[in-house]
Amino acid sequence: MAKIAVCPGSFDPVTLGHIDVIRRTAKLFDKVIVVVMSNYRKKNLGAFTPQERVALIERCIPDLENVTVDYSSGLLVDYARSVGACAIVKGLRAVSDFEDEFQQALTNKNLAPEIETVFITTSAEYMFLSSSVIKEVCALGGDISHFVAPEILDDIVARIAAN
Repeated sequence: MAKIAVCPGSFDPVTLGHIDVIRRTAKLFDKVIVVVMSNYRKKNLGAFTPQERVALIERCIPDLENVTVDYSSGLLVDYARSVGACAIVKGLRAVSDFEDEFQQALTNKNLAPEIETVFITTSAEYMFLSSSVIKEVCALGGDISHFVAPEILDDIVARIAAN
């Protein structure tokens, strides 16, 4: 039986840190579904639509044959169940991420006891990265080429710098 993992996030935009976690997750599971989720804690609509985020991620990982990308606006555990996932994989950048992610993991475990949450720490060179930092640096004219995949750099600069 294939071990399926769901790797959720808002990915607005996807960073090299996200790609790092996705690539490492792909080595651990038979199938990985990267799922772009709506983040209800973030009040703005985002720089990219969910469909655009899916397309950007797909362009960054064409070589990962066991990874697909999808979108969901519902409850994460409901999505994970619907695709037969045994795990939800979350990336952790720093200790500051842990408290919120731990609370989410416990809530998900209560809602779906059959689905485990797995934490993968991001590689050291990406620990400071966040989509918010990338948008801010880009909006202020800074170079984000070391923060995002080259396949999507121009798309991000065109969208963020234009606003």
